[in-house]
Amino acid sequence: MGYDIERFVGYVNEGLLCSICRDVLEDPLQAPCEHAFCTTCIHGWLVHHSNCPEDRQALDASVLHPLYRYMKNDLNRLQLHCKNREHGCDMVCSLESIDRHERECEHGQISCSNAGCPVQVERRNLDGHLALCEYRSRECPNGCGYTVLSTEDTQHNCVAELRTELELLRSEMICRVEEAKHEMESRLDSQRRHMVQKESMLQNEIEELKSQMSRMMSDVRSLLAAERQHRQELEQAELEKRELMELLKSLQKDCRLNTTEGNKKSTNFRPLTRLESMKRKPREVTVI
Repeated sequence: MGYDIERFVGYVNEGLLCSICRDVLEDPLQAPCEHAFCTTCIHGWLVHHSNCPEDRQALDASVLHPLYRYMKNDLNRLQLHCKNREHGCDMVCSLESIDRHERECEHGQISCSNAGCPVQVERRNLDGHLALCEYRSRECPNGCGYTVLSTEDTQHNCVAELRTELELLRSEMICRVEEAKHEMESRLDSQRRHMVQKESMLQNEIEELKSQMSRMMSDVRSLLAAERQHRQELEQAELEKRELMELLKSLQKDCRLNTTEGNKKSTNFRPLTRLESMKRKPREVTVI
């Protein structure tokens, strides 16, 4: 709905009136055919119609656009009375600033801020009403700290109120303790399950390490046995080497002592026979 034309001072151009409600445009929109409407009016119209209410041309909400700037300027310059004129406000201002004035108008009707109070008073009289409102609240004069309504003054009992408050606090504390207890038990159960899982994993790891250690010890024993056998073979080879060296030294000595060819043949036969017998001895060498 638009602004009541009776509130305006002076002449209002016909083009600034809504084609539906015939009041001065409020939050206007314009159709492609240049007819203007209040936003609420035209949207309400298009719910049941699909044409312009003036010339019946096809119309859809998606093609509506804001008012032309020159028309918007003309609309904003219109002068009108405050809506609180009947309550004593004589303010006349432009349409552009009327909303701001009416939000702050001293003659505007506002609701009492006390909970439960149905009274509406002018903004300028609100403080006086609040001082006398039967729904106003104040702190107990006996010092119990409670805020009471004026209508409850005769029924207020400080001791009873404090006992009730104490019971509520006790109940709330018990509930909180129970909640904390349940939360702690839940956390402990979760940690206990986690520790059991961790312990099982550690036990499995320990068993695996034991198995690996056992295999390593077996491998070490095998290596030590192979090392001992290899050492024995090396010692045997060293012993045979010394025997061969002694044999060679003996042969060299015999060659120097014998000067005749016959004696050389006779002396060379025995050592060679001994050398060949040494070569025929079976030797076992283990390679690692």
